[in-house]
Amino acid sequence: MKKRVTIQGVAGCYHDAAARGYFSGEDIDTIECDSFPALMDALSLDASLLGIMAIENTIAGALLQNHELLRMGHALIIGEYKMRISHSLAALPGQDIDELTEVNSHPMALRQCEQFLLRYPAMKRIEKFDTAGAAREIAENKLTGHAAVCGEYAARLYGLNVLASGIETNKRNFTRFLILADPLVAADLKPGEKDIDKSSIVFTLPHSKGALSKVLTILSFYDINLSKIQSMPIIGREWEYRFYADLTFDSYVRYCQAIEAVRPLTNELRVLGEYVECKNEI
Repeated sequence: MKKRVTIQGVAGCYHDAAARGYFSGEDIDTIECDSFPALMDALSLDASLLGIMAIENTIAGALLQNHELLRMGHALIIGEYKMRISHSLAALPGQDIDELTEVNSHPMALRQCEQFLLRYPAMKRIEKFDTAGAAREIAENKLTGHAAVCGEYAARLYGLNVLASGIETNKRNFTRFLILADPLVAADLKPGEKDIDKSSIVFTLPHSKGALSKVLTILSFYDINLSKIQSMPIIGREWEYRFYADLTFDSYVRYCQAIEAVRPLTNELRVLGEYVECKNEI
């Protein structure tokens, strides 16, 4: 049965490209969602759907809203995918870069390409909801004089001509995406225990001295590496925080022992998913 994957954005967006990269070699259908909350809602309503959601970027940092969506939702993480974000300038075939009067894209993409765009002061920058959406609008409406900052995948999908590639200022721009599944199907889709080497958890601690230090000491004792930790304030409980952590390990058994050892020290602890670490940034 063909996999159906929810994405934030329209066909050709970076979520779409990442989904096809993760499921390389498989024929998948992508389900477009306007926002990340809409993506999580779609997953909650249809257990047969999978999802892909950005969780952090090497330039913009963590997507804090998405951490909270994971905690409040019921979907489990079954994998991750790291992808380099490279922007292109694309326009209708036959257009020359000196003929362009307007460039459209998501505001973040426009900022990431600022040094390149400064070379073309005649191009007015117009913010759009989505990089791929900007490309689609130009193609569907045959907008001459307009260009989109988007991925090459989106340009090809909508029949636009790439006038310049790799126009982002910082070439070390990577986004980490999480692959999500309903608990009813996650067990069948996630890797086996011998392959699992990463986990994402969320926990809260008593408001007492050394509470976090005790947790970190136990993780260290069990040879668990804390690859990321993100704190967020707990609304309504001043100066208390919720912690999101990514753990990497060599032994799944030792990891399970560490979780059970840590659990009594927390007020609450939830495993958001266990999966294989994506070690190659593409």
